Amino acid sequence: MFGVVLVGAAYGGSVLFVTTSPQILNRGYRPEQPVPFSHKLHAGRLKMDCRYCHNTVEKTSHAAVPPTETCGNCHSGADSSGATKYAAVHATSVALEPVRESLATGESIDWTRVHNLPDFVYFNHSAHVTQGVSCVECHGRVDKMDVVQVVEPISMSWCLDCHRDPDGHIRPADEVTNLAWGTEAGGNEMSDEEKRLLGKQLREELNINPKTNCSTCHR
Repeated sequence: MFGVVLVGAAYGGSVLFVTTSPQILNRGYRPEQPVPFSHKLHAGRLKMDCRYCHNTVEKTSHAAVPPTETCGNCHSGADSSGATKYAAVHATSVALEPVRESLATGESIDWTRVHNLPDFVYFNHSAHVTQGVSCVECHGRVDKMDVVQVVEPISMSWCLDCHRDPDGHIRPADEVTNLAWGTEAGGNEMSDEEKRLLGKQLREELNINPKTNCSTCHR
């Protein structure tokens, strides 16, 4: 009996440790990456669509980390003759050496995951973004971040709050990657109440009824 209690305590402790670690819940977690990729520059200043890099976000549960070939479309290095592609940007930058090395060897860049849900949690990106739930709802204004960090708790209660009252989190699907939508900078400034009213209208039109039973996320 004592052994069962001990095992149960150890299991409970490990679950508590994993589900409350900085890599999962703590706001402000911002790991250093092998390449100093700035979302503020790419998604903000250059207005690159999130889907250019995270190209599976509308089709699968995962928002894929882009292969190095995607980076190479702009940041390829010089070839054996010293020539670079027409679109090569910062072709000799020391900071981009991991990109050039990955392109040359085929070895992936070892990116560090920022938002990392526990293995016992199922989340489907496509089910959200195709129904008008923007990247900004979970990831914040990454277009203003040089280094991406966790800005929301991404906890079970936080997710349930949205599922129980989704109206303020739904926007037109074609504005999902416009992180400034609803603001003056996004070209359509709206109050929170106006956003809720539009969200309610879209939810009813699209028959969006978020589930709150356990099996929705724990499968």
